[in-house]
Amino acid sequence: MNANLKGTVTLVTGAGTGIGAAISRTLAGQGAAVVLVGRRLAQLEDVAAQIRARGGSASVFAADISHRARAALAVDHAISEFGRLDIVVNNAGVMLIGPVADAPDGEWERMIDVNLKGALYITQAAIPHLQKSAGAGPRQVADIVNISSTAGRVARPGTAVYNLTKFGINAFSEALRQELQPQRVRVGVIEPGNVDTDLASHTRPELLESVRSQINSIERLTPEDIADAVAYMVGRPRRVAVNEMLVRAADQSW
Repeated sequence: MNANLKGTVTLVTGAGTGIGAAISRTLAGQGAAVVLVGRRLAQLEDVAAQIRARGGSASVFAADISHRARAALAVDHAISEFGRLDIVVNNAGVMLIGPVADAPDGEWERMIDVNLKGALYITQAAIPHLQKSAGAGPRQVADIVNISSTAGRVARPGTAVYNLTKFGINAFSEALRQELQPQRVRVGVIEPGNVDTDLASHTRPELLESVRSQINSIERLTPEDIADAVAYMVGRPRRVAVNEMLVRAADQSW
């Protein structure tokens, strides 16, 4: 185990599968105690078991973080379990793509609730604890990492509302960085390109085949590639702030 983050506590949302699970395993492997937050308890328990089997420390909290009260309870759980909070990774997200004109009822609301509100609620609840850790913790710094997307940089037809949420996360991250910088709470945003996850699995049925054709035409990133980026960002010395990382698949032109 690399002990770069020994003595720290990390909370990861969307931690049951894909990128969130990889981030949790990677940071636990660097010595962080990890609180895994997501909607499906069985998946969270499976990832936690993997971490513990490798000698790491993990706790789980099942929650739909698009509800403010549940998000706050997730943060409270981290403090109750481990007594502190040093790193928050806002990873939970959904991608429901298709033209605006015929979007099904509830599609926009779901993306806005999870991709934006969930990150806002977790962040607000965590800030006082992160500020405390930055002032009195072993590293004298704390971190918020928001997982965005290349869709937060480039708008494309058929992804308008997903673009809205990811452009929003990017803007939120930069404004929050400026707010929290004096307290040494670093804020970074990571923008993954095409990653081999099930993110596109909830695409409208009539669009699913074309989406799969596009994403399968290249060698996609792995969740571990993004986890490595997170580990690099939060692992920098106190004097270094990596505020933005764009990580595309080498084959990806868009």
